[in-house]
Amino acid sequence: MSLFQAIVLAVVQGLTEFLPISSTAHLILVPWLFGWHDPGLAYDVALHAGTLVAVVAYFARDWLAMTRALLFGSAAEAARGQRRLLGLIILATVPGALAGYFLESYAESGFRRPALVAAALIGVALLMWMADRRRTLVRKMETVGFADAALIGLAQAVAIVPGTSRSGITIAAGLFRNLTRESAARFSFLLATPIIGGATLLEGRQMLEQGLPPGTSVRDFAVGFGVSALVGYAAIAFLLRYLQVRTLKIFVAYRLALGAIILLIEFLRSSG
Repeated sequence: MSLFQAIVLAVVQGLTEFLPISSTAHLILVPWLFGWHDPGLAYDVALHAGTLVAVVAYFARDWLAMTRALLFGSAAEAARGQRRLLGLIILATVPGALAGYFLESYAESGFRRPALVAAALIGVALLMWMADRRRTLVRKMETVGFADAALIGLAQAVAIVPGTSRSGITIAAGLFRNLTRESAARFSFLLATPIIGGATLLEGRQMLEQGLPPGTSVRDFAVGFGVSALVGYAAIAFLLRYLQVRTLKIFVAYRLALGAIILLIEFLRSSG
């Protein structure tokens, strides 16, 4: 892997991890379209470490507030709300963690076919479109409850399929529960922290045992980590501001167009 390829993939990861267009799909498709060697799931997770730092840094105050409320057990209403939010995040994390544990090996091979990625891009785009058109998107983050967390957590489990987009399908689930766009995105990003962190730790241990993937250097990992962290932080800030006044239409259109292009390229390659 060249330095240029490492930077490109890191920028792609930083942008697409939080924008609802699927990071895993783009990390599969970019090497596929340009004829680059697919760095594999291990390198994907190395880049996820950078975006993990981005989301932890952006929501550091939220995580500190939840941690203080849990450790010091204050009876104040604000502290009870923080403990409740932490419990909902833990609840919503369980389905995704189970999906990752049981389907990880298949995710590295069977789920990474371009046609399947295209189908997921298009299918979730339609779900996002239906959710985004609802006129009852009025609930704030403070109203998230057990049923909301359970549905959003189940949606996150589906995101193991490349092209789904973890943020895309969890934001859509939040919209179907009548959360505002910003509140759905904020809960989605908080929910991303444990699932990305767990995947990074598991794959990091595997890489320590097996060594770096062929053709990948420590320099590539350092560059990928730093660039994806910076770009990821900017992507979070952008999307939360964007969804305060805009809809998901631009992301729906992008997903539909990208899915159609992938299917066309697959057809032309198979027929040629």
